[in-house]
Amino acid sequence: MASLEALNPETTTGKSKELFNGIENKLGMVPNMMRTMGNSPAVLEGYLNLSGALSSGALGTKIGELIALTVAEVNNCDYCLSAHTFIGEKLVKINSEELQEARRGTNIDSRTTAALTFAKTLVQKGGLVNDNDVQNVKSAGYNDGEVGEIVAHVALNTFTNYLNNTANTVIDFPTV
Repeated sequence: MASLEALNPETTTGKSKELFNGIENKLGMVPNMMRTMGNSPAVLEGYLNLSGALSSGALGTKIGELIALTVAEVNNCDYCLSAHTFIGEKLVKINSEELQEARRGTNIDSRTTAALTFAKTLVQKGGLVNDNDVQNVKSAGYNDGEVGEIVAHVALNTFTNYLNNTANTVIDFPTV
């Protein structure tokens, strides 16, 4: 059972209702995670803004989804594992093998593996990476801006993992 309420988009009012309308127009539904975030319009709007900004970043949607899976695995977030597996497969068209590998922080492409390894290291070290960790990801061809985007993806996904783990959000995607 959920520890935090997932608001009903049909009865919600104010700023959260406006945000829910935008989400529903884009996705055709309002996922339970966002319905839970709607308890604080500031939380939901902050999530949507950072997520939207990163979706047009240099790393691209595919690496963003793979990072989300790596981070969700480390943080034991079943909601995010299920959501990002579904999104990765159905919307981004990532094959199931790559989705599974991302949960381990690896990929058949060495450059992508470097990003996922760095993301995993960030989570495991609580953000306190060292110069060697940064140099490893940069040696794989990532520039300073892209390294910053990896950090931002980790922060965004750690936030959603923590929120869903706290809320015990009911999974509304096929469960993995």
